[in-house]
Amino acid sequence: MKKVLFVINTLGQAGAEKALLELMKHFSPDEYEVSLYVLLGQGELIHDLPRYVKVLNKDYSDASVLSGKGKKILKQRVFRRLFQKGALLKNFPGILCALAGGLRRKKLGIDKLLWRVMSDSAWYPDEHYDLAVAYIEGGAAYYVHDHVRADKKMTFLHVDYRQAGYTRQLDQDCYIDYDKIFTVSSEVSRSFLSVYPECKGKTEVFHNLIDQEEIRRKAMLPGGFSDIYDGFRILTVGRLTSQKAYEIAVDAMYKVKNAGVRARWYVLGEGELRNSLQAQIDGLGLQDDFILLGTAANPYPYYRQCDLYVHATRFEGKSLAIQEAKTLGCAVLVSNCSGNREQVTDGVDGAMCALSAEAVSQKIIDLLSDNEKRHQYGERAAVSRINNDVDIRKVFELQSEKG
Repeated sequence: MKKVLFVINTLGQAGAEKALLELMKHFSPDEYEVSLYVLLGQGELIHDLPRYVKVLNKDYSDASVLSGKGKKILKQRVFRRLFQKGALLKNFPGILCALAGGLRRKKLGIDKLLWRVMSDSAWYPDEHYDLAVAYIEGGAAYYVHDHVRADKKMTFLHVDYRQAGYTRQLDQDCYIDYDKIFTVSSEVSRSFLSVYPECKGKTEVFHNLIDQEEIRRKAMLPGGFSDIYDGFRILTVGRLTSQKAYEIAVDAMYKVKNAGVRARWYVLGEGELRNSLQAQIDGLGLQDDFILLGTAANPYPYYRQCDLYVHATRFEGKSLAIQEAKTLGCAVLVSNCSGNREQVTDGVDGAMCALSAEAVSQKIIDLLSDNEKRHQYGERAAVSRINNDVDIRKVFELQSEKG
């Protein structure tokens, strides 16, 4: 029986987390003893784990990391961890250097400064593993590198490395020591290798895993929009963060409304920008036109019922939401940015535009006025098949290699 450990930062309703659950399903309990450690010990997807996965966290909260209650719990956890095992004191010089560098680059993520502290203040396993997998960048990657003993170690990158604000200084060059580095798209790979060119020989693309048949099944379950509305429905799914550029979407909706188009834009997701976005919505008088729905345990009926799916973001790794929208035959509009470019062929199975309120609004108006084009985009997207087998073999090939 081979022992495999997966590590992830949190386990909330997000793309990387859902893709991890899909990957775990391919590890047969007859051959593998699979364990999971969630670095910050929080997230509602804990209830969706395969039953044979052993959770190593002793103190775990299933509160969403994006809900009001969940954010409060998470802040308390992070604060307590600052003072455990001397992690803050140990990393303080590095934090100051990274802070200075971030200020110079005008790109600073406080969470990224603290990932090393969260890693060093965590519980460490005594077990020796055949394979240890850091399934996301940041804390999980540092933890597996520094605190896990394993014959083989692999890590996954889900974001545009440079755009997200990571640096070799923050990482302390940990990626050099990994046996395999998987990126979710070619653009993520190029971004990473521009910083770590010496890792080229062990870096490969590994696409997010999704179960298309299960998504289609869940889309037919009860749920979806509950308001009575007979205009066009626009949908976006994603966390309310700066990366997702929702302030541009709100301005675009204002232009769509002023153009006389009967449409509502709905957003499934939570995040730290909810209050500021709601203030922007209220200030523009869009309370009935741009609606923050929060999260949904089953988002797929919303996809099925919408007229247009819009994903206008600043950058992506590879958006699971776009994959889900295409699987369900949505007409998709994306911004022209890293990650999105690999998922939609403009004018074939979706549309693409610049990330500006003017460009997004004009493309929405054009698409909502052309039922035939939207139908064609949706049909072409729906017939695409995602073959996970090739990527899955990459994981098992590494763990079967001799050390």
